[in-house]
Amino acid sequence: MLDRRNFALAALAFGGLAIQSRATEKGLMPTAPGYGPLQPDPAGLIDLPPGFSYRIVSALGEAMSDGHRVPDRADGMGCFQLDGGKIALVRNHELQPRHGRDGPFGKAVTLPAEAFDSRAGAALPGGTTTLVLDPDSLAVETQYLSLVGTIRNCAGGITPWNSWLTCEESVDGPDQGVGRPHGWIFDVPAAAGKLVKAEPLKAMGRFVREAAAVDPRTGIVYMTEDRDDSLFYRFIPDVPGSLGRGGRLQALAFHDESIRDSRNWGERRIAPGSWLFVRWIDLDDPESPADDLRHRGAKQGAAVFARGEGIHWGADELYFTCTSGGAAKEGQIMRYRPSRHEGTDRERTVPGRIQLFLESTDPAHYSFGDNLTVAPNGHLIVCEDQYLDTVDNHLRGVTPFGEVYPFARIRVQTEPAGVCFSPDGKTMFVNLYSPTKTLAIRGPF
Repeated sequence: MLDRRNFALAALAFGGLAIQSRATEKGLMPTAPGYGPLQPDPAGLIDLPPGFSYRIVSALGEAMSDGHRVPDRADGMGCFQLDGGKIALVRNHELQPRHGRDGPFGKAVTLPAEAFDSRAGAALPGGTTTLVLDPDSLAVETQYLSLVGTIRNCAGGITPWNSWLTCEESVDGPDQGVGRPHGWIFDVPAAAGKLVKAEPLKAMGRFVREAAAVDPRTGIVYMTEDRDDSLFYRFIPDVPGSLGRGGRLQALAFHDESIRDSRNWGERRIAPGSWLFVRWIDLDDPESPADDLRHRGAKQGAAVFARGEGIHWGADELYFTCTSGGAAKEGQIMRYRPSRHEGTDRERTVPGRIQLFLESTDPAHYSFGDNLTVAPNGHLIVCEDQYLDTVDNHLRGVTPFGEVYPFARIRVQTEPAGVCFSPDGKTMFVNLYSPTKTLAIRGPF
């Protein structure tokens, strides 16, 4: 039986499917007016709808409170409530070993004891920085290096225990001239106040990581992988909230075993708007010294996705992007609804479901979606990640019906990243990747 809430959700889902189906039949993407036409930014940085404004709260090279400097290549980011009414941003920096001069130390050879790895006596520059802000004035009260010694910290995810899971988009190791294998996830407390010791959560797997999302009900962590033949993973912790104490790593498979490929390249396997029941496959040897997790999982029947990237938990479901998915290879968005018995033996009788929520047919409407978040009104805000001769990356809004609209246009040749909202929903934060700028946007959300 449907209660009022589930009836409303069902009506919303069927209404959205009808809109998508009509648009798909015509070869079009469903669109919405959004917040109105974008207004040219006199500073030439970011165009926004009427009534919205922005300010830069942090930028490349600024001196931080710990004596280091703001690094480049700002990517995924999360926003947190702190004691005393303050808020914190934990921000990734997607730096590789060759980017030492773009890191927090500049030219200096620095190797903190907390660093995860080094090369030639210097800490690898990848990691995270943390900003503590006044939520009303947006003044930055302190900013500091919170993790270092990692490679290509791309995206991540917030946790119910007020920390940021930062993910390495690299499986480099000693063969590539660094000291240790990489490809891990690290847990950075939002209220650390200082550089934390980098401890890899190895039971959660080693692969070319992108992002993570935690179900606050179960503590299960869902993770994406940024490869053309990626899998979609979940980690069931032995002790919810204590990821370092071990658990089970699994990959998603479709219940219909005749479907193993979600990409819709060449042949459409999944129709936009359609739902599929899922099952989960156990993965052995999660530390994967041969970097073969996705190959082993696919052989066992796991579903293949086209560059899984940003992921975010909504009210009782999650969304994740597949950057180059779809017949046009312009991008897909998947929606996953867990079983009410998620992670237990009983989920076999009431399995979770996954939906191809959106598939782009027109790069002018949506192209190469990467990081994303769920806005207070239930819309998605998605960061585009394309580098063409024409500067044209946007923040795209997506309604619960799958309709797309432009929320912002970036006027410089870089990508928006790390989009997230303050806990009160009044401020949206977003990074401009390089040169690093972190913006705070306010308006009639």
